[in-house]
Amino acid sequence: MRSSLVGCSRKSVALLSLLSLLCIARPAPAAAQAADPAPTTDPRLVKLLDSVSPDRLIAIVQKLQSFQTRNLMSSVDTPNRGIGAARQWIFDEFKSYSPNLQVSFDTYQVARQGARIARDVELRNVMAVLPGKTARRVYISGHYDTVARIPAPPGTKGPAGGVFDWAHADNYAPGANDDGSGTALTMELARVFSQSGIQFNDTLVFIAFAGEEQGLVGSWLHAHKDSQEHVVVDGEFNNDIVGDPSGGTGLIDSSSLRLFSEGPMDSPSRALARFAWRMAGIYIPSHTVHRIARQDRFGRGGDHSSFNQFGYPAVRFTVSEETYERQHSVLDTADHVSGTYLADNARVNAAAAANLALAPPAPVVTTDRGRPMLGRGPSGYDADLKWNASPGAVAYRVVWRDGWSLDWQHEVRVGNVTELVLPKTSIDNYIFGVAAIGPDGHESPVTAYVNPVRADETIKTVPGTGGQPGPPRPRP
Repeated sequence: MRSSLVGCSRKSVALLSLLSLLCIARPAPAAAQAADPAPTTDPRLVKLLDSVSPDRLIAIVQKLQSFQTRNLMSSVDTPNRGIGAARQWIFDEFKSYSPNLQVSFDTYQVARQGARIARDVELRNVMAVLPGKTARRVYISGHYDTVARIPAPPGTKGPAGGVFDWAHADNYAPGANDDGSGTALTMELARVFSQSGIQFNDTLVFIAFAGEEQGLVGSWLHAHKDSQEHVVVDGEFNNDIVGDPSGGTGLIDSSSLRLFSEGPMDSPSRALARFAWRMAGIYIPSHTVHRIARQDRFGRGGDHSSFNQFGYPAVRFTVSEETYERQHSVLDTADHVSGTYLADNARVNAAAAANLALAPPAPVVTTDRGRPMLGRGPSGYDADLKWNASPGAVAYRVVWRDGWSLDWQHEVRVGNVTELVLPKTSIDNYIFGVAAIGPDGHESPVTAYVNPVRADETIKTVPGTGGQPGPPRPRP
């Protein structure tokens, strides 16, 4: 079905007159008049968020620290110490939360490679799956492995913070914030989601990755397997260093966190970041999410990058202020982690993941050949947007923004239609997108209309006339 423009959102002053003309340009058909209201909080999700326990989060961080090291190459058969004891405890905790969780080790045999993996090793991610109505997946993750530099002996000179000694994997590496905090967040959300009684559309996967410090090994292996098995991932929310609000400059920020996502500006990961930011604003307005237009902190990486590598939308949450001297250090202990701050960060994840898992899939706005279904309309000067019907959707939210702006500025909500014409709106000057809305008001991320990458093309020239070299000339 097709719809003309039926209403506009709050408008910027600069475009007020233009958009007012658009809003009265055509009468609205009945199918488009039944637009859903603006999103409101779902009482079930408010209760879920309220169930997050700061005390439980701190207790998990302290327990993880008690294993003294969780290095991938550390002991696997020492009671109460090393990665073997740690992963078994995480497994058992997941199992204790709810019979609704399907708990398993996601196991790989990793061959010796480089200084960080000096021998063959068995790697086990610990995974708890909450089945949904569909096989589509939403991930919440952290990494449970640790590493710490060897401090320089007193009175000796050496690199600040000490040196890495990958050959001694059983050295003390508490890893409370990096990334005991992200692991605790993942485990606590597995508990509250599995005990919520909510039937989600998407399957939720709570996973503690191993081998992150060796180079994102566990997450890469898992994302690669998803890709090989054609698993559909609607989003991956990675949490790495999310519990310590204090920074090395002396600043303390316990009311915000950062959200990193890879480009380009309308990539699926940026759409996921906008979605998470929007849901946080609705459900936890006192906790600010700072979106950073970068895959990760400068020159660094996290487990979400593995999902990005295989084309999946994935983002990273991390603290707003960092204390670098406590990262990869024996100083990274639980006394620096705030349960209250970590709980708020968990609620941001929960708001995004729960709404994503309850919403219809994001609309497909391209043809089978990958061409965006965006045209200039009958007049040649309109924006004619088409999309494929999203399973379970009862309405759609069409959004647009100036071509140089980062956030959606204007919106129109329409009913169960698959086309909308915006009169006298140049598709050259604006960026457009559409989100699907389910019967309970839960909304998907926005799918943007993006031009495909121009195919490589070789232009032939006459040899020796420029553009490409002709045959070599003989030496005189």
